[in-house]
Amino acid sequence: MGRRIPLRPVTRRALSDTLVGVLVMTGIALAASLVCFLTYGAHAGWTCLAILAPMGLLSVFGVQRLLASRARLGSIRRQLTLGGAIVLGQLLLAMVLFVALMTSSTRDGVFTAVLLAYAATVGIWGARAISRPVMGDIDELRRGLEAIGEGEHGIRMAVRGHDELAVVARDIEKLAARLAGEAHVRRRLEGGRRELLAAISHDVRTPITSLRLLSEALDDDLVDGAKRREYVSRIGVHVRALGALIDDLFELSRLEAGDVSWTVERVPLEDLVLETVDAMRAQAEAGSVSVRAELDADVEAARANPEQIQRVLFNLIQNAIRHTPADGSITVRAQSAADEVEVEVADTGEGIPVAERERVFEAFVQGAGRAARSDSSAGLGLAISRAIVEAHGGRIWIENAHIGASVRFRLPSAS
Repeated sequence: MGRRIPLRPVTRRALSDTLVGVLVMTGIALAASLVCFLTYGAHAGWTCLAILAPMGLLSVFGVQRLLASRARLGSIRRQLTLGGAIVLGQLLLAMVLFVALMTSSTRDGVFTAVLLAYAATVGIWGARAISRPVMGDIDELRRGLEAIGEGEHGIRMAVRGHDELAVVARDIEKLAARLAGEAHVRRRLEGGRRELLAAISHDVRTPITSLRLLSEALDDDLVDGAKRREYVSRIGVHVRALGALIDDLFELSRLEAGDVSWTVERVPLEDLVLETVDAMRAQAEAGSVSVRAELDADVEAARANPEQIQRVLFNLIQNAIRHTPADGSITVRAQSAADEVEVEVADTGEGIPVAERERVFEAFVQGAGRAARSDSSAGLGLAISRAIVEAHGGRIWIENAHIGASVRFRLPSAS
């Protein structure tokens, strides 16, 4: 059940409004009676007071009765009609009493009656003319809310005024736009969830199928000697791959949930980059790819966790190696950028299409339109790298490059 909104103290508010109305009407009646007393004498003053005071009090109590019966009256049109009837009724009654008690001739009475009837007619017409567009705006607000309730989100409220109803209409439009955005995000997340589950299922099913076939072959004694040792070795490879996939999934979910427990310190990027490049050189050269570092002499230290940033560099360089053909090259650069430090990993591979530059940071996607499971990679490297960089308060992106791909990330400077 939703949260209950406390009701306002209606009874106390109604009593307060009634008291204020009685005081106001009594004050107006006394003021009008004083004018009549000063102009026409004591009799006129008392007569005016005897007419206006009861009429004012009746109007106050009639309006309060109307407000107390709003739930039974129904539509706003009916409430406005009854309110207008109260005003018109007291006006006609006052007219009759004034004509009977204050005029000295039939001609004066008729003239007064004509004037009051004309004024009442004009008032009724004006009130109806004003209330019609207001009620139209209220109907439009109701239509918009009904449309939102039926699932329509791109609505526009055709209100004609520039009053409080127009403000409410703009608020309803903003609500509809926000609901539309949330619905789009939900659809996108749902689609991403389905793709992620499909990718995980594929990446898990493949090694499990191989493990089942290898284990059945061993269990049925279909192989022996060197072939048996080869099968055992292949089982170990698949088991380690599954373990790494599970570890990466757990790490990614932990990072995205904000469960970060590492400490940050002053990290000299020059030493970290050179150490990582040296560690990756053998793997790069095995694929006939060269890797080197280009560092600015005055590059500042970063405020980060060295192990996590080195993991980002490992992921980016490994990804570059996989997508760089033989005789290609990978360059790791580091430089200062305002109050941040920037690191770039650029390669001479096939590059990343502009349309896929955001998707490559999603889990199980390698980029260049290829699913991660098309090779030995689990496709989590860039997703984990983004999570680590963002957990440090930085950002990571794909930069435009004439040749190959350029992945850059920035971290807060230690200075």
